[in-house]
Amino acid sequence: MAKVTRDDVARLAGTSTAVVSYVINNGPRPVAPATRERVLAAIKELGYRPDRVAQAMASRRTDLIGLIVPDARQPFFAEMAHAVEQAAAERGKMVLVGNSDYLDEREVHYLRAFLGMRVSGLILISQGPSEHAAAEIDAWDARVVLLHRRPEAIEDVAVVTDDVGGAHLATRHLLEHGHDYVACLGGTEETPTVGDPVTDHIEGWRRAMREAGKTVEGRLFQAPYNRYDAYQVALELLAGPDRPPAIVCATDDQAIGVLRAARELRIDVPGELAVAGFDDVKEAALTDPPLTTVASDREAMARAAVDLVLDDGLRVVGSRRERLRQFPSALVVRRSCGCH
Repeated sequence: MAKVTRDDVARLAGTSTAVVSYVINNGPRPVAPATRERVLAAIKELGYRPDRVAQAMASRRTDLIGLIVPDARQPFFAEMAHAVEQAAAERGKMVLVGNSDYLDEREVHYLRAFLGMRVSGLILISQGPSEHAAAEIDAWDARVVLLHRRPEAIEDVAVVTDDVGGAHLATRHLLEHGHDYVACLGGTEETPTVGDPVTDHIEGWRRAMREAGKTVEGRLFQAPYNRYDAYQVALELLAGPDRPPAIVCATDDQAIGVLRAARELRIDVPGELAVAGFDDVKEAALTDPPLTTVASDREAMARAAVDLVLDDGLRVVGSRRERLRQFPSALVVRRSCGCH
C-alpha cells in the first residue's frame, strides 16, 4: 500500500497542503473550524501519520522538550517533572527526562544528548554551579530555561520560587509557638552556593531567628536531601543531649526522615518536637502527624518554564529583559508544628 501523504489529505479535504500543515501543527496561522473538521476527518479516513523525523530535519527542531533533573526518585522532582510534562502536552510537545544524579558529568551528558536531538528547548533543574554545563549551553543554538534553581555560572532565564521568604515564614511560625529556638536541617554543602534553593532556605531561617533575637550558632545541621539519609542524621541529633525543640527542614523528604526518627525514639511530635518542611509534596499531607510545610505553585512554574522555552515570553523592564521569574511561597499549616 502506498504511503499516505499530506497531498492526499489536502485533496480529500478540498484544501491546500499548507492548511493541512496548520491543522497538524496548531499554527502558525488560524484555520476556520469547518475547514479544520474536514482536514481532521480526512486524516482519520486515510490513516495519515505525520513524518515527525522529516519535519524535524526540515525545521531543525523536534516536538520534544528536554528536562534534566537531579533525581526523579525524590518526590519534589517527580512532581515537578509531571507538571512540566502536563504543561508541555498542552502545547503539543513531549518531554524527555534525564537524571543528573547530582553529578556534573551526567548533567553535561544529557545536555549534549538532548541538544544534539534538536529539542525545541531545554528545561534544566541544575544539580549545582557547573562551568562545564554553562560552556555546553553556550556552544548550542538552543533556548534553555532554568527551573527551581539559578546557578551563578549559567545566565539563562530562571523560574524559581521565593525560597528565602518561604523558609522565613516557616521558621517564624515555629518560633511563634513559643520554642526557645529552631534548628535547621540544611543540605550537604558547607560553603553557601548562590542561587541554590537550600542555601536560600537557610538564609530565610537565619533571618527569622535573628529577628527573634535568637542565635544560629551551632544550630544548623548538614543532611542529604533524601529521607533515608536524613533519617540517619536525625536519629543521632534527636538522641543527643541537646535535642532541639523544633526543626525546620530544607526539604519535605528530610522532614519525613525526621518524623520517622522521632517515632522510633518515642519523641512526641509536636508535643516534644515541632517539625516543618519545604516543598509541600503530596505525601506531606499523609505523614503522621501531617507535615507543616512551605508550598510553591509547581503547576504555574512549570507552565511558565514551558512557555518561556517555546515562546521567549520575557517582559522588558526598561531596556533590559527580565532574567528571573519568581513565584511566591505560601505556608501550609498542619499538625507537625503544634497547630490543630
